[in-house]
Amino acid sequence: MERTADITALLDALADGHGDADQLFAVVYDELRAIAKANRFRWHGDETMNTTALIHEAYLKLAGQQRPDWRSRGHFFATAAKAMRQVLVNYAKRRQTAKRGGDRDKVPLEDGLAIDHDTALELLIVDQALAALEAESPRACRVFECRVFGGLSQDETAEALEISRSTVKRDWTYASARVHQAVDDSPTD
Repeated sequence: MERTADITALLDALADGHGDADQLFAVVYDELRAIAKANRFRWHGDETMNTTALIHEAYLKLAGQQRPDWRSRGHFFATAAKAMRQVLVNYAKRRQTAKRGGDRDKVPLEDGLAIDHDTALELLIVDQALAALEAESPRACRVFECRVFGGLSQDETAEALEISRSTVKRDWTYASARVHQAVDDSPTD
């Protein structure tokens, strides 16, 4: 509980313009590492994906924000989940671009982070499904991001998005069905 209070205090200081993002990340680094590691293995256990590179890329996205508006620990981790999604999708897009050059083997993209063709394709399909979902139900999209890219539980997602646990459960069922359907309906190559 003390760690949660520390995070909340650091978030409050940042919101007031007196905080230090580096100090915040030092406190949350282990949790971000666990989330990044889970993301790394979620995409077919791609062993070449460097957890540290994923964390650092997400950190750069988060730390680059002018006066971030992270209202709580949960909201911060929801934002971190979105940042990790963006990093993974950007790498997948680069991988697909490399693939068009004829190289279907794993291609290192930056700092030892590599995504194979099948993983890149799946990430892009999931991202397209989430973009469509966001257009019709932004909250369901956020729930999916929190659960899948952020590794948050139903309770943590409810806290992060300031909604009830039952709403999270309902949105999760809807969002995951939509994304799974998009993956199932997608062409294999």
